[in-house]
Amino acid sequence: MDFIEQLILFSISLLANTFSSFSGGGAGLIQFPALIFLGLSFSVALATHKIASVALGVGAALRYLKSSPLERYFVLLILGAGVPGVIIGARVILFVPDRIAMIALGILTGGLGVYSILKPDLGQNYRSKNRDYRGYMIGGLVLFFLGILNGSLTSGTGLFVTLWLVGWFGMDYQRAIAYTLILVGLFWNGSGAVTLGLYGAIRWSWLPALLLGSLLGGYWGTHLAIKHGNRWIKRAFELVTLLISAKLLLSS
Repeated sequence: MDFIEQLILFSISLLANTFSSFSGGGAGLIQFPALIFLGLSFSVALATHKIASVALGVGAALRYLKSSPLERYFVLLILGAGVPGVIIGARVILFVPDRIAMIALGILTGGLGVYSILKPDLGQNYRSKNRDYRGYMIGGLVLFFLGILNGSLTSGTGLFVTLWLVGWFGMDYQRAIAYTLILVGLFWNGSGAVTLGLYGAIRWSWLPALLLGSLLGGYWGTHLAIKHGNRWIKRAFELVTLLISAKLLLSS
């Protein structure tokens, strides 16, 4: 790619990941379809996007860990339950028709936005709940299935994790997004990228621009989320979920 094309890739990545790190997911709304539009096949675009999204987790971690240290039990739960699901999902998606996958994800993602809109106080305050053995078991099982979605369907699956942490464990949006961006961005996407890279292909020449845009976008979007608080994050979350849903359903 020449300099102009690399600059276009960087701009797309910066915009997508700034938006994603502010709202709690959704980088694939812009970045993943753009890679397909620029000429990559679904599987190559998915693997390339997964690797680039790892830098989103790095950028978010650099900003969030200064003010919001993560709880060890949730780190272990999200990684232990989610990473195996991601690996399974990344293997399965290679055999699933694109149209079916996009329709299913579009309907599910739109449902998240509608649910959040109907719950005005959702995620505005931290209310600890379901922190017993049963709660962790159910929470981990759902995270495993969300990992499968993350490994197989890339557009906006981090939003599912954000809403699950808010709805089931009682986190506020800002705290839930910290877990999503760092753990899903770094470890879930990293696992998916490795799996897809082993069984598929990656466009390595596109990665420098994508990685730089993801890193800077992750840091800047996280800064905006910390600065503006839960109410603005909730509105951004709802907007992103509805946009992703519309995009996937129209594209399919």
